Amino acid sequence: MLNDQAIRKLIEEKELITNYIDLDKQIQPSGFDLSLESIEQFLGGGAVDFSNEERVIAETSPMNTNFEGWYTLEQGCYKVVYNEVVKMPLDIAAIARTRSTLLRNGATVGTAVWDPGYQGRSSSLLTVHNPQGIQIKKNARIAQLVFYHTGEVGRGYTGVYQRERLP
Repeated sequence: MLNDQAIRKLIEEKELITNYIDLDKQIQPSGFDLSLESIEQFLGGGAVDFSNEERVIAETSPMNTNFEGWYTLEQGCYKVVYNEVVKMPLDIAAIARTRSTLLRNGATVGTAVWDPGYQGRSSSLLTVHNPQGIQIKKNARIAQLVFYHTGEVGRGYTGVYQRERLP
């Protein structure tokens, strides 16, 4: 697992993460806090198969904040998009975990692996378990990305999400 010093060095020298809000606040002893750019609500169902030939990604629609930048969410599932752009080297992978403040308020962030070679502005699943709902402000830190050395891979990520949400 990479520590704060190794993460900072990769950010400064290799642009591991860009588009962050406050580097000093977001770097943690063993990770990096991802912040909320936007929330989308699901409009329909999706489909998952083995080969991805019949894959259907569920349609979503952006949600609005109130005039102070707060999202008011009922119990349910949402897609969250992060502010940060990640550029993974070929010898590092990452996994994100829900920040404890979000957990203490009855919500979780479900994530996948950030593979070596992946570049993009990622999204994840936000599940609000709290029957009373939750409010989350734009730019809130909601997940912590934890980095691991994998050793150099033969080929980096080449899937459909490569360079997602990048110009």
